[in-house]
Amino acid sequence: MSKRLTVLSLSLLWIVSSCGGGGSSKLPTVIPPSPEPVGEVIQLESEVSIGQSTELVLYVPENDLTSISWRQTAGADLEFYAKDSKVIGFSPTESGSYGVEVDYTIDGSTTNTISHTFTVDDNQSQLSVRLGHAVAEGNAVSLLSYATNDSESNEIDKSSWRWTQTKGPTVVFSELTTNGQVAVFFDAPNVDQDTVLEFSLEGEISGQSHSDEIAILVENSNIQVPLDDAPFTSRVADVFLYNPNSPAGEQLISCVYSNNTRYDDCTFGQSPLIAQVTTTPTVDDIMNRVIVSHQWMGDQFKKFLENYDTNDDFKNLLRATTAVVISYDVRPSFYSPTLGAIYLDPDDLWETPAQRDTINQAPDYRAGFGAELQFEMPWRYVKDNAYAYYSYPLRYRLSRSLDDSEYSFASLLYHELAHANDFFPSTRWLTYSNSTTVYDAVVEVYNANQIVSDYLQDNYPLDSLYASGGQNELTRLAQVRFQDPALVTQQQIDYTMTDVANMFKTEGAPQFYSYSSTREDLAILFDGFMMFARYGVSRDVAVSDQQYNDIVWGQRDRMGESWIKPRVSFVATRVLPEFTTAATVVQNLSPPTVLQDSKTWRESVVIDELAEFGLGPSLRTEPIDARLVPRDGVSRHKGLDRHFEKLLRN
Repeated sequence: MSKRLTVLSLSLLWIVSSCGGGGSSKLPTVIPPSPEPVGEVIQLESEVSIGQSTELVLYVPENDLTSISWRQTAGADLEFYAKDSKVIGFSPTESGSYGVEVDYTIDGSTTNTISHTFTVDDNQSQLSVRLGHAVAEGNAVSLLSYATNDSESNEIDKSSWRWTQTKGPTVVFSELTTNGQVAVFFDAPNVDQDTVLEFSLEGEISGQSHSDEIAILVENSNIQVPLDDAPFTSRVADVFLYNPNSPAGEQLISCVYSNNTRYDDCTFGQSPLIAQVTTTPTVDDIMNRVIVSHQWMGDQFKKFLENYDTNDDFKNLLRATTAVVISYDVRPSFYSPTLGAIYLDPDDLWETPAQRDTINQAPDYRAGFGAELQFEMPWRYVKDNAYAYYSYPLRYRLSRSLDDSEYSFASLLYHELAHANDFFPSTRWLTYSNSTTVYDAVVEVYNANQIVSDYLQDNYPLDSLYASGGQNELTRLAQVRFQDPALVTQQQIDYTMTDVANMFKTEGAPQFYSYSSTREDLAILFDGFMMFARYGVSRDVAVSDQQYNDIVWGQRDRMGESWIKPRVSFVATRVLPEFTTAATVVQNLSPPTVLQDSKTWRESVVIDELAEFGLGPSLRTEPIDARLVPRDGVSRHKGLDRHFEKLLRN
């Protein structure tokens, strides 16, 4: 398909009127022209096909724009989610003529409107790159390619695909080579004014050449990115209050998610815990503390709280937070004790492919940690002898409902909110003065060893060397796997799967990630217990080879071990005291079930003795889509100890 730059033409209209006759003479009346609207709308494609991703860029590089609002005026419905941004991206599903308008205010005074039209032909796009959007300089960008035939057949050969940057300051891709890559990632370059970057992708599909182009608008930012001694030393996304009329006000953003944010700037008076506002929060109370990069993310989070928090667990646990940030650039999720906020990757919240398109897809930076080790310790959540949830491969562009991601998102919330209630338990919520900073409150309990996870280690230590300040071998292995791979030793490289299984099976941890820090130990105990108690979802853990083909040992519901149950009870009764029957549930936990080591990790999800009692995948009322991939557990959240405790020691 031929491509050219299409720019909306804006012409001046002169209206001239004259009156005359009867021999009389009068000067013509001239109506002054209306001022020319400042700016233009850019669309790279001169021709758009069905299913092709395209973007409209509001380009006004020399002025400050506010109150941006896009709306569709003609054509079949378009699905786009950045309506208040300078760029909207979408994929038309029907041919025909389309119209879009954008309103915006220039330099805080003049309001303008630009109209734009384009046509979608009858052809079906075979190759498309998503998603064109606006991004602040220095922020992370991901570009993803899609082939239409990928959704209907086996994955096509993409080795011929080539990415090229065709316009704008040169970016540095995170990949060593982009040849054959389905996705590319880079940080937006620094710019002096709003700047358009353009990229093209060309490749063969079924022996025929296809191509697509995409535009990214890099916005100049007047906020400097701090080099150190600040929570966010990389560019963060532009975000906004989900409820624009929230009593929290814009200062909440400054306190918890801005490159202007500092550790000790905000007091509880400026950024209170939700419990300091109300100890019985409603969904609306929670949403007053939610900050998002896209409106749909807040809408989905609200929908989850309204429809899936039947026991009020999440509303109660959220009392220990100052804010909830849901942004496309949060990957993976994490909790910040010095800011009191949780930061959620929106990956569990999308329901449509267009929503998913707005999320940065950069891989977890820890993916290759510990590659020299001879073992893996996979884990997963299971229900009824089957995986509890599944991954949705990007190439299929499938839709789903929140039902499909309920277990995944619930487990993430239980985990991150366990961290929040570890540092800010219910016994302290109302003891802080408005003049105390969140940072000072955390430093105080840290120095006094009064964080709940400190008490856990004092009473039920995971590592027997904890009291003396030492580390056992499993703790040291976890540092390599989850924190710093450079710490690996030859002895650790030489450990066999059996060596590690023999170390772990008699220990007090439900899974290996518990050893990454004392804070993670508490959160792992809590999230696994809550998933079992509230949803009947079990957790498997095993020791396997790197490819997950050979397991030498594994268990389901390991928290039922007699020496682990007291640790679970200690945590559950303190993190969520409203769960008054938690201790009884723990007491009644059955001993763990052994996984069959004659099977691969994937196959071992079906335990034959349980299947005999009807606890198998056949119980599902709907068939599992064959395109879905069983989803193993991953450490989706950033560990908070290493940076946080280093900071507090300085």
